[in-house]
Amino acid sequence: MAHWRHYPPLDLPPILRGALEVFTARGYHGSSVRELATHAGVTVPGLYYHYPSKQAILVALLDACVGELLSRASTAHDEADPTPRARFADIVESIVLTVTHRSSLTVLDSELRYLEPESRRHYAAARKQLENLLLGVVRAGHQSRAFDVSSPEDTTRALLGMFQAIVTWYDPAGPLTPPEIAARYRTIALRTVGAQDR
Repeated sequence: MAHWRHYPPLDLPPILRGALEVFTARGYHGSSVRELATHAGVTVPGLYYHYPSKQAILVALLDACVGELLSRASTAHDEADPTPRARFADIVESIVLTVTHRSSLTVLDSELRYLEPESRRHYAAARKQLENLLLGVVRAGHQSRAFDVSSPEDTTRALLGMFQAIVTWYDPAGPLTPPEIAARYRTIALRTVGAQDR
């Protein structure tokens, strides 16, 4: 990526792009493999050639979502000034920007309940990497007294839940742009850990 704040149009293979549109409109459970194939412009056998099941398509989309979240957050962390406050603020901004810019993908997190146990564990492990990245910065701020938190673990989980909930109300056609939402949430997050937004 050119920069973690830059979001080019979502680039997915045709089958995944079509499946994303169908899942968004009908939900995972309400979508058939035939609908996915028709929407992608392939036959059912052609779809199965690339993905062995409808579940595999959902997993591929969720992987794309969490992969981009983690990649951008890690880059934001690495490129920030090496202070807990700067790293925390940029990680928060990167997460909120991704949740909003990629809302069509991040909304699929609600379909997690349909994953088989092995796929769910795989997805949970990837989400745990993101949690640990943010937690490490919150702990560093707590230890250096840059942050005022009673429990870095609980604070991190609460923040991630707040970011995850954005897709329940965010409207790409609404009055707020992703950078505006990210700026607001960065301020909220900094206040949550007892720091000030400069």
